[in-house]
Parts: sequence; structure tokens; C-alpha cells
Amino acid sequence: MILNASIALNWILFLALFPIAFFWFRRAWRILFRRDFSEVALKGGMPPPNPERYAPYTLAINLIGGGVIVFVILGIVTGSMDFDTWTASAGVTIWMKFFLDFALGRHAHPIVPRRKKVEQGKPSAEH
Repeated sequence: MILNASIALNWILFLALFPIAFFWFRRAWRILFRRDFSEVALKGGMPPPNPERYAPYTLAINLIGGGVIVFVILGIVTGSMDFDTWTASAGVTIWMKFFLDFALGRHAHPIVPRRKKVEQGKPSAEH
């Protein structure tokens, strides 16, 4: 086997699956058992005003994504998944996790019309 860029990138993808699964399961653990909603539906690094409402969705996204990644790791180690299958499964799982987290974050932080922002920031006439 000759080491070239393709083989190196495949090894990097395989080795990256371990910390990816760890971080996704850790987020699920924090939501489920510690009731820590600080990483739920983030937009610009900030959670929404009511993160408890979106916690089940973030929990499901992280558990399913982490489970698929562990399944892919086991498939690679046992040799039951061929190259095209495991790279496709891992890639689609990673991208879907990013897209679903992004969509949930945008849904949890609705766009406030500019006029309402200005009205909220104005001092009242009584002052």
C-alpha cells in the first residue's frame, strides 16, 4: 500500500469519527441527564430564550447522529462495511447533523422585525 493523499484523507476521516461520536454523545448526555441546555439550538453561540422547548430535538439529533457514527466505526473495524458504504454513511451523517442543528438554531431564534426592535429600545414618554 502506497501512502497518497486519498489514503491519508480516509484515515483522517476514520480517526475523526471517534471524537465526533464522543462530542455528540456528550451533548446528548448533558441535555438528558444534567439538564444543561446551554448548547441547545445555538445561533451565534447563544441559546434561545426558551431552550427547554428545543432540547428534545437537539437530543434526538445528537443521539441518532452519534449512534450512526458508532455503527459506522463498528462496521469498519469488523470489516462488514466496504469503503464506499462507510464513507457515504459517515459523510451524510456529519452533513445532516450540521444542517439539522443549523435549521433548529434558526427556528429557535425567530427574526424580529426591525420596527419592533426599535420600539423595544425606545425609552417611554413617561421618563
